Amino acid sequence: MAEPRDHGGGLDAAIARWGGARADWLDLSTGINPVPYPLPPLAPDAWTALPDRAAMGRLLDAARAFWRVPETARIVAAPGASALIAALPGILPDAPVHIPAPTYNEHRAAFAAHGARFGDATAPIQVRVHPNNPDGRWLAARPDARIAIIDESFCDVAPDRSLIAHTAQPGTIVLKSFGKFWGLAGLRLGFAIGHGATLSALSDRIGPWAVSGPALEVGAAALGDTAWAERTRTRLAHDAERLDRIVTGAGLTPMGGTTLFRLYACPTAAAWHECLARHRILSRVFPYDATWLRLGLPRPDAFDRVRAAFAKP
Repeated sequence: MAEPRDHGGGLDAAIARWGGARADWLDLSTGINPVPYPLPPLAPDAWTALPDRAAMGRLLDAARAFWRVPETARIVAAPGASALIAALPGILPDAPVHIPAPTYNEHRAAFAAHGARFGDATAPIQVRVHPNNPDGRWLAARPDARIAIIDESFCDVAPDRSLIAHTAQPGTIVLKSFGKFWGLAGLRLGFAIGHGATLSALSDRIGPWAVSGPALEVGAAALGDTAWAERTRTRLAHDAERLDRIVTGAGLTPMGGTTLFRLYACPTAAAWHECLARHRILSRVFPYDATWLRLGLPRPDAFDRVRAAFAKP
């Protein structure tokens, strides 16, 4: 059995270690929008009928409009971006892949599970997270590779920086996560966008009825609500600055992130992680750098809890 990989979340483990009930905890270990998209009313058959083509069509049309997907690009919807990350290595050529670290570790794990060979920055397959997780670095341009996989799971906070225009031609695959920006990670919805020639085998890998009826309806409604998206970007930017002021006031140094999560440097990151946990706040530390502490955004009504925790270590 494979060893579990390092991720945010894991509130059950935190409770087992530090105590309390789930309702006591503020989970800031992920980068999920804490103010989710309001769920629309669902048709009864969204729960009882197999998802139909019309519902999928509405979702894909909304996705195409929201992300301004080129006409020549195809969109494949799946039960979360993680399902697409796991499936993609199986449809790509047998060639070396380069995944610069540190980054989201599921990409390397997926290629390793398919027996991939890993190469350097000249490898024909390149994987980038844009903006990168956990440091928020943005790509300046599409990687110079035969095939570029660009994970834009956190890019909806800054849509003007998307590299989706490159999907008009073969060789570029852009991944989109619905759960993070819209705050509905439990819905399990993600998208792969690329030229038809590049994604031709992906739908077969994912299988029929991959996206649930409720996810089809909620996703189509949310992607069509551009006013909510604009308001959310403004609020996230304001709240990210608010969090930075609290944390820097305690002596930590901002070093990156996005408006969905912030990364701070501190020689005592593990001690802060423990301190926050005693206040029932779950943060994120990293096995490869003991000076990094990452925090997702609190709910607007939870900032006082965070301020109090940093004021009384």
